[in-house]
Amino acid sequence: MQPTGILETAKATNPLKDLLKFGQSVWLDYIRRDLFTTGELKQLIEEDGLRGMTSNPAIFEKAIADSTLYADMLKQLSSRTDLDAKGRYEILAIRDIQAAADALRPVYDATKRRDGYVSLEVSPYLARDTEGTLLEARRLWKAVGRENVMIKVPGTTEGIPAFQQLISEGININVTLLFAQEVYEKVAEAYIAGVEQLAARGGDVSRVASVASFFISRIDSSVDAIIAARLKTARDAGENSDLQNVLGKVAIANGKQTYQTYLKIFGSDRWKKLAARGAQTQRVLWASTSTKNPSYSDVMYVEELIGPDTVNTIPPATLDAYRDHGQPRASLIEDVESANRTMATLANLGISIKEVTDKLTDDGVRLFAEAFDKLLKAVDKSSQTK
Repeated sequence: MQPTGILETAKATNPLKDLLKFGQSVWLDYIRRDLFTTGELKQLIEEDGLRGMTSNPAIFEKAIADSTLYADMLKQLSSRTDLDAKGRYEILAIRDIQAAADALRPVYDATKRRDGYVSLEVSPYLARDTEGTLLEARRLWKAVGRENVMIKVPGTTEGIPAFQQLISEGININVTLLFAQEVYEKVAEAYIAGVEQLAARGGDVSRVASVASFFISRIDSSVDAIIAARLKTARDAGENSDLQNVLGKVAIANGKQTYQTYLKIFGSDRWKKLAARGAQTQRVLWASTSTKNPSYSDVMYVEELIGPDTVNTIPPATLDAYRDHGQPRASLIEDVESANRTMATLANLGISIKEVTDKLTDDGVRLFAEAFDKLLKAVDKSSQTK
Protein backbone atom coordinates (compact mmCIF):
# COMPACT_ATOMS: atom_id res chain seq x y z
CA MET A 1 0.00 0.00 0.00
CA GLN A 2 1.10 3.55 -0.68
CA PRO A 3 2.15 5.20 2.61
CA THR A 4 -0.28 7.95 3.43
CA GLY A 5 0.54 11.45 4.45
CA ILE A 6 4.07 11.69 3.08
CA LEU A 7 3.13 15.13 1.84
CA GLU A 8 1.15 16.71 4.62
CA THR A 9 0.55 20.45 4.63
CA ALA A 10 3.85 22.21 5.18
CA LYS A 11 4.20 23.87 8.55
CA ALA A 12 5.80 27.22 9.27
CA THR A 13 8.87 25.34 10.41
CA ASN A 14 9.71 21.90 9.11
CA PRO A 15 11.81 19.71 11.43
CA LEU A 16 12.95 17.65 8.43
CA LYS A 17 14.35 20.72 6.70
CA ASP A 18 15.83 21.90 9.98
CA LEU A 19 18.07 18.82 10.11
CA LEU A 20 20.18 20.46 7.41
CA LYS A 21 21.08 23.21 9.90
CA PHE A 22 22.85 20.53 11.92
CA GLY A 23 24.69 19.14 8.90
CA GLN A 24 22.49 16.08 8.40
CA SER A 25 20.97 15.07 5.07
CA VAL A 26 17.62 13.30 4.90
CA TRP A 27 17.27 10.50 2.38
CA LEU A 28 14.09 8.51 1.78
CA ASP A 29 14.23 4.77 2.45
CA TYR A 30 11.59 3.95 -0.14
CA ILE A 31 11.04 3.87 -3.87
CA ARG A 32 7.97 3.31 -6.03
CA ARG A 33 7.05 4.48 -9.51
CA ASP A 34 4.24 6.82 -8.50
CA LEU A 35 6.72 8.95 -6.55
CA PHE A 36 7.95 10.16 -9.94
CA THR A 37 4.77 10.04 -12.01
CA THR A 38 2.73 12.09 -9.50
CA GLY A 39 5.44 14.65 -8.79
CA GLU A 40 5.53 13.54 -5.16
CA LEU A 41 9.31 13.13 -5.11
CA LYS A 42 9.75 16.63 -6.48
CA GLN A 43 7.57 17.97 -3.67
CA LEU A 44 9.52 16.02 -1.05
CA ILE A 45 12.70 17.61 -2.36
CA GLU A 46 11.24 21.10 -2.37
CA GLU A 47 9.13 21.01 0.81
CA ASP A 48 11.06 18.65 3.09
CA GLY A 49 14.59 19.23 1.83
CA LEU A 50 14.94 15.58 0.78
CA ARG A 51 18.45 14.97 -0.55
CA GLY A 52 18.59 11.32 -1.60
CA MET A 53 16.94 7.90 -1.72
CA THR A 54 17.79 4.31 -0.90
CA SER A 55 16.23 1.07 -2.11
CA ASN A 56 16.60 -2.62 -1.35
CA PRO A 57 14.96 -5.87 -2.52
CA ALA A 58 12.29 -5.73 0.20
CA ILE A 59 11.27 -2.22 -0.90
CA PHE A 60 11.03 -3.25 -4.56
CA GLU A 61 9.11 -6.40 -3.62
CA LYS A 62 6.47 -4.35 -1.81
CA ALA A 63 6.28 -1.87 -4.69
CA ILE A 64 5.67 -4.62 -7.23
CA ALA A 65 3.50 -6.96 -5.14
CA ASP A 66 1.35 -4.29 -3.45
CA SER A 67 0.48 -2.23 -6.51
CA THR A 68 -0.50 -2.49 -10.15
CA LEU A 69 1.98 0.19 -11.18
CA TYR A 70 4.31 -2.31 -12.83
CA ALA A 71 1.70 -4.66 -14.31
CA ASP A 72 1.73 -3.21 -17.82
CA MET A 73 5.48 -3.38 -18.22
CA LEU A 74 5.73 -6.84 -16.66
CA LYS A 75 3.09 -8.09 -19.07
CA GLN A 76 5.11 -6.69 -21.98
CA LEU A 77 8.28 -8.32 -20.64
CA SER A 78 6.58 -11.71 -20.27
CA SER A 79 7.14 -12.31 -23.98
CA ARG A 80 10.90 -11.85 -23.57
CA THR A 81 12.04 -15.46 -23.46
CA ASP A 82 15.64 -14.26 -23.09
CA LEU A 83 14.84 -12.82 -19.63
CA ASP A 84 14.40 -14.66 -16.36
CA ALA A 85 12.67 -13.07 -13.34
CA LYS A 86 15.89 -11.33 -12.26
CA GLY A 87 16.35 -9.85 -15.73
CA ARG A 88 12.79 -8.53 -15.77
CA TYR A 89 13.17 -7.10 -12.26
CA GLU A 90 16.36 -5.30 -13.24
CA ILE A 91 14.66 -3.58 -16.16
CA LEU A 92 11.96 -2.26 -13.81
CA ALA A 93 14.40 -1.33 -11.06
CA ILE A 94 16.83 0.43 -13.37
CA ARG A 95 14.02 2.49 -14.87
CA ASP A 96 12.89 3.59 -11.40
CA ILE A 97 16.45 4.30 -10.27
CA GLN A 98 17.09 6.40 -13.38
CA ALA A 99 13.87 8.37 -12.81
CA ALA A 100 14.83 8.99 -9.17
CA ALA A 101 18.37 9.99 -10.14
CA ASP A 102 17.04 12.44 -12.72
CA ALA A 103 14.67 14.00 -10.16
CA LEU A 104 17.54 14.31 -7.68
CA ARG A 105 20.06 15.61 -10.20
CA PRO A 106 19.45 19.28 -9.24
CA VAL A 107 20.30 18.37 -5.63
CA TYR A 108 23.46 16.59 -6.81
CA ASP A 109 24.54 19.66 -8.78
CA ALA A 110 23.59 22.20 -6.09
CA THR A 111 25.48 20.29 -3.36
CA LYS A 112 28.52 19.76 -5.60
CA ARG A 113 28.09 15.96 -5.63
CA ARG A 114 27.64 15.65 -1.86
CA ASP A 115 23.96 14.63 -2.05
CA GLY A 116 21.34 13.81 -4.67
CA TYR A 117 22.04 10.07 -4.79
CA VAL A 118 19.80 7.04 -5.18
CA SER A 119 21.03 3.54 -4.32
CA LEU A 120 20.58 0.26 -6.19
CA GLU A 121 21.64 -2.99 -4.55
CA VAL A 122 23.62 -5.84 -6.06
CA SER A 123 21.92 -9.23 -5.76
CA PRO A 124 21.82 -10.35 -2.10
CA TYR A 125 22.79 -13.80 -3.36
CA LEU A 126 26.29 -12.36 -3.91
CA ALA A 127 26.87 -11.25 -0.30
CA ARG A 128 29.60 -13.87 0.18
CA ASP A 129 31.04 -13.62 -3.34
CA THR A 130 33.72 -10.96 -3.91
CA GLU A 131 34.20 -11.50 -7.63
CA GLY A 132 30.47 -11.84 -8.29
CA THR A 133 29.84 -8.59 -6.43
CA LEU A 134 32.49 -6.81 -8.49
CA LEU A 135 31.05 -7.99 -11.79
CA GLU A 136 27.45 -7.18 -10.89
CA ALA A 137 28.25 -3.76 -9.39
CA ARG A 138 30.14 -2.73 -12.54
CA ARG A 139 27.32 -4.00 -14.74
CA LEU A 140 24.59 -2.18 -12.79
CA TRP A 141 26.64 1.04 -12.65
CA LYS A 142 26.99 0.97 -16.42
CA ALA A 143 23.36 0.00 -17.01
CA VAL A 144 21.95 2.84 -14.89
CA GLY A 145 24.30 5.35 -16.50
CA ARG A 146 23.85 8.16 -13.96
CA GLU A 147 26.59 9.97 -12.03
CA ASN A 148 24.36 10.36 -8.99
CA VAL A 149 23.76 6.67 -8.35
CA MET A 150 25.33 4.56 -5.62
CA ILE A 151 25.59 0.81 -6.02
CA LYS A 152 24.85 -0.98 -2.75
CA VAL A 153 27.42 -3.56 -1.63
CA PRO A 154 27.15 -5.47 1.67
CA GLY A 155 29.78 -4.87 4.34
CA THR A 156 30.57 -8.57 4.64
CA THR A 157 34.08 -10.02 4.76
CA GLU A 158 33.71 -10.74 1.04
CA GLY A 159 31.99 -7.46 0.19
CA ILE A 160 34.58 -5.07 1.66
CA PRO A 161 37.44 -5.90 -0.77
CA ALA A 162 34.98 -5.59 -3.65
CA PHE A 163 33.95 -2.18 -2.29
CA GLN A 164 37.56 -0.98 -2.12
CA GLN A 165 38.21 -2.04 -5.70
CA LEU A 166 35.03 -0.37 -6.96
CA ILE A 167 35.92 2.92 -5.24
CA SER A 168 39.35 2.76 -6.88
CA GLU A 169 37.53 2.55 -10.22
CA GLY A 170 35.50 5.68 -9.44
CA ILE A 171 32.19 3.90 -8.84
CA ASN A 172 29.97 5.37 -6.10
CA ILE A 173 29.17 2.81 -3.41
CA ASN A 174 26.74 2.55 -0.50
CA VAL A 175 28.18 -0.06 1.87
CA THR A 176 25.22 -1.65 3.61
CA LEU A 177 24.48 -4.05 6.48
CA LEU A 178 26.92 -2.51 8.96
CA PHE A 179 26.26 -3.19 12.64
CA ALA A 180 29.67 -3.44 14.30
CA GLN A 181 32.12 -0.65 15.03
CA GLU A 182 35.12 -2.78 14.08
CA VAL A 183 33.55 -3.59 10.72
CA TYR A 184 32.82 0.10 10.16
CA GLU A 185 36.53 0.84 10.74
CA LYS A 186 37.46 -1.72 8.08
CA VAL A 187 35.00 -0.11 5.66
CA ALA A 188 36.37 3.40 6.31
CA GLU A 189 39.91 2.08 5.83
CA ALA A 190 38.89 0.38 2.58
CA TYR A 191 37.33 3.63 1.36
CA ILE A 192 40.48 5.64 2.02
CA ALA A 193 42.64 2.95 0.39
CA GLY A 194 40.34 2.91 -2.63
CA VAL A 195 40.48 6.69 -2.99
CA GLU A 196 44.29 6.56 -2.70
CA GLN A 197 44.40 3.99 -5.50
CA LEU A 198 42.13 6.16 -7.63
CA ALA A 199 44.40 9.16 -7.00
CA ALA A 200 47.51 7.13 -7.82
CA ARG A 201 46.02 6.31 -11.22
CA GLY A 202 45.39 9.99 -11.88
CA GLY A 203 41.63 9.73 -11.30
CA ASP A 204 39.49 12.65 -10.16
CA VAL A 205 38.89 11.84 -6.50
CA SER A 206 36.32 14.61 -6.16
CA ARG A 207 33.90 12.65 -8.35
CA VAL A 208 33.62 9.50 -6.25
CA ALA A 209 31.22 9.29 -3.31
CA SER A 210 30.28 6.73 -0.69
CA VAL A 211 28.22 6.25 2.45
CA ALA A 212 28.56 3.63 5.18
CA SER A 213 25.06 2.40 6.07
CA PHE A 214 25.10 1.67 9.79
CA PHE A 215 21.98 -0.13 11.01
CA ILE A 216 20.40 1.08 14.23
CA SER A 217 17.04 -0.19 15.49
CA ARG A 218 17.74 -3.86 14.84
CA ILE A 219 20.49 -3.68 17.47
CA ASP A 220 18.04 -2.60 20.16
CA SER A 221 15.57 -5.27 19.08
CA SER A 222 18.23 -7.95 19.58
CA VAL A 223 19.81 -6.60 22.76
CA ASP A 224 16.47 -5.79 24.38
CA ALA A 225 15.36 -9.40 23.87
CA ILE A 226 18.51 -10.62 25.64
CA ILE A 227 17.96 -8.13 28.47
CA ALA A 228 14.30 -9.10 28.87
CA ALA A 229 15.34 -12.73 29.34
CA ARG A 230 18.09 -11.77 31.78
CA LEU A 231 15.74 -9.60 33.85
CA LYS A 232 13.69 -12.70 34.67
CA THR A 233 16.74 -14.32 36.28
CA ALA A 234 18.63 -11.27 37.66
CA ARG A 235 20.56 -12.31 40.76
CA ASP A 236 20.32 -9.05 42.69
CA ALA A 237 19.16 -5.43 42.60
CA GLY A 238 22.47 -4.25 41.15
CA GLU A 239 22.26 -6.55 38.13
CA ASN A 240 18.60 -5.65 37.68
CA SER A 241 19.48 -1.94 37.72
CA ASP A 242 22.31 -2.36 35.21
CA LEU A 243 20.05 -4.30 32.86
CA GLN A 244 17.33 -1.65 33.09
CA ASN A 245 19.89 1.10 32.47
CA VAL A 246 20.96 -0.26 29.08
CA LEU A 247 17.49 -1.21 27.88
CA GLY A 248 16.72 0.67 24.66
CA LYS A 249 20.03 2.56 24.74
CA VAL A 250 22.57 0.30 23.05
CA ALA A 251 21.77 1.08 19.40
CA ILE A 252 22.19 4.82 19.86
CA ALA A 253 25.29 4.38 22.05
CA ASN A 254 26.81 2.13 19.39
CA GLY A 255 26.04 4.76 16.76
CA LYS A 256 27.55 7.58 18.82
CA GLN A 257 30.77 5.64 19.33
CA THR A 258 30.92 4.87 15.61
CA TYR A 259 30.58 8.55 14.80
CA GLN A 260 33.50 9.33 17.10
CA THR A 261 35.52 6.82 15.07
CA TYR A 262 34.39 8.57 11.87
CA LEU A 263 35.63 11.91 13.21
CA LYS A 264 38.99 10.41 14.12
CA ILE A 265 39.55 8.58 10.83
CA PHE A 266 38.52 11.49 8.63
CA GLY A 267 40.45 13.96 10.76
CA SER A 268 43.72 12.10 10.20
CA ASP A 269 46.70 13.46 8.27
CA ARG A 270 46.33 10.55 5.84
CA TRP A 271 42.82 11.67 4.95
CA LYS A 272 43.70 15.37 4.84
CA LYS A 273 46.08 14.70 1.93
CA LEU A 274 43.17 13.29 -0.08
CA ALA A 275 40.79 16.03 1.05
CA ALA A 276 43.27 18.56 -0.30
CA ARG A 277 42.76 16.93 -3.70
CA GLY A 278 39.00 17.34 -3.43
CA ALA A 279 38.04 13.94 -1.96
CA GLN A 280 34.89 13.87 0.14
CA THR A 281 34.50 11.89 3.32
CA GLN A 282 32.53 8.68 3.39
CA ARG A 283 29.63 9.77 5.55
CA VAL A 284 27.96 7.50 8.06
CA LEU A 285 24.38 6.85 6.97
CA TRP A 286 21.98 5.80 9.71
CA ALA A 287 19.79 2.99 8.38
CA SER A 288 17.01 0.94 9.98
CA THR A 289 15.76 4.05 11.75
CA SER A 290 12.09 3.16 12.14
CA THR A 291 11.16 2.36 15.73
CA LYS A 292 10.33 -1.32 16.20
CA ASN A 293 9.31 -1.13 19.89
CA PRO A 294 5.96 0.70 20.28
CA SER A 295 6.91 1.78 23.81
CA TYR A 296 9.75 3.91 22.39
CA SER A 297 9.36 7.26 20.64
CA ASP A 298 8.48 6.86 16.98
CA VAL A 299 11.24 9.36 16.08
CA MET A 300 13.86 8.13 18.54
CA TYR A 301 16.34 6.90 15.93
CA VAL A 302 16.22 10.18 14.06
CA GLU A 303 16.16 12.47 17.09
CA GLU A 304 19.19 10.98 18.86
CA LEU A 305 21.59 10.69 15.91
CA ILE A 306 21.74 14.20 14.47
CA GLY A 307 25.18 15.52 13.66
CA PRO A 308 27.42 17.06 10.99
CA ASP A 309 28.33 15.14 7.84
CA THR A 310 25.80 12.37 8.41
CA VAL A 311 22.82 10.98 6.50
CA ASN A 312 19.64 9.45 7.88
CA THR A 313 17.66 7.34 5.44
CA ILE A 314 14.11 7.44 6.76
CA PRO A 315 11.10 5.28 5.78
CA PRO A 316 7.87 7.12 4.92
CA ALA A 317 5.99 6.60 8.21
CA THR A 318 8.95 7.83 10.26
CA LEU A 319 9.41 10.73 7.84
CA ASP A 320 5.81 11.78 8.47
CA ALA A 321 6.25 11.44 12.23
CA TYR A 322 9.42 13.51 12.30
CA ARG A 323 7.89 16.23 10.16
CA ASP A 324 5.00 16.35 12.62
CA HIS A 325 6.79 16.37 15.97
CA GLY A 326 10.56 16.15 15.51
CA GLN A 327 12.73 18.45 17.62
CA PRO A 328 16.17 18.71 16.00
CA ARG A 329 19.24 19.25 18.14
CA ALA A 330 22.93 18.36 17.89
CA SER A 331 22.31 15.04 19.65
CA LEU A 332 25.04 12.90 18.10
CA ILE A 333 27.89 14.65 19.88
CA GLU A 334 26.15 15.24 23.20
CA ASP A 335 26.85 13.11 26.26
CA VAL A 336 29.22 10.72 24.50
CA GLU A 337 30.43 9.64 27.95
CA SER A 338 26.96 8.29 28.69
CA ALA A 339 27.16 6.24 25.48
CA ASN A 340 30.55 4.92 26.58
CA ARG A 341 29.09 3.94 29.97
CA THR A 342 26.19 2.13 28.29
CA MET A 343 28.55 0.03 26.18
CA ALA A 344 30.82 -0.65 29.18
CA THR A 345 27.84 -1.74 31.29
CA LEU A 346 26.69 -4.06 28.51
CA ALA A 347 30.13 -5.70 28.45
CA ASN A 348 30.20 -5.96 32.26
CA LEU A 349 26.86 -7.75 32.12
CA GLY A 350 28.49 -10.37 29.90
CA ILE A 351 26.45 -9.42 26.84
CA SER A 352 28.77 -9.49 23.82
CA ILE A 353 28.01 -6.76 21.30
CA LYS A 354 30.21 -8.65 18.84
CA GLU A 355 28.03 -11.76 19.10
CA VAL A 356 24.95 -9.57 18.63
CA THR A 357 26.33 -7.76 15.57
CA ASP A 358 27.77 -10.92 13.99
CA LYS A 359 24.36 -12.56 14.22
CA LEU A 360 22.62 -9.46 12.90
CA THR A 361 24.94 -9.41 9.89
CA ASP A 362 24.28 -13.09 9.13
CA ASP A 363 20.55 -12.57 9.66
CA GLY A 364 20.64 -9.48 7.43
CA VAL A 365 22.28 -11.41 4.59
CA ARG A 366 19.65 -14.14 4.95
CA LEU A 367 16.70 -11.75 5.22
CA PHE A 368 17.79 -9.76 2.16
CA ALA A 369 18.17 -13.01 0.20
CA GLU A 370 14.69 -14.09 1.33
CA ALA A 371 13.30 -10.70 0.28
CA PHE A 372 14.95 -11.19 -3.11
CA ASP A 373 13.33 -14.62 -3.38
CA LYS A 374 9.93 -13.00 -2.72
CA LEU A 375 10.70 -10.22 -5.18
CA LEU A 376 11.51 -12.62 -8.00
CA LYS A 377 8.36 -14.64 -7.24
CA ALA A 378 6.31 -11.41 -7.34
CA VAL A 379 7.86 -10.53 -10.71
CA ASP A 380 7.09 -14.00 -12.04
CA LYS A 381 3.50 -13.84 -10.79
CA SER A 382 2.92 -10.35 -12.18
CA SER A 383 4.47 -11.35 -15.52
CA GLN A 384 1.92 -14.09 -16.13
CA THR A 385 -0.28 -13.13 -19.04
CA LYS A 386 -3.96 -13.26 -18.21
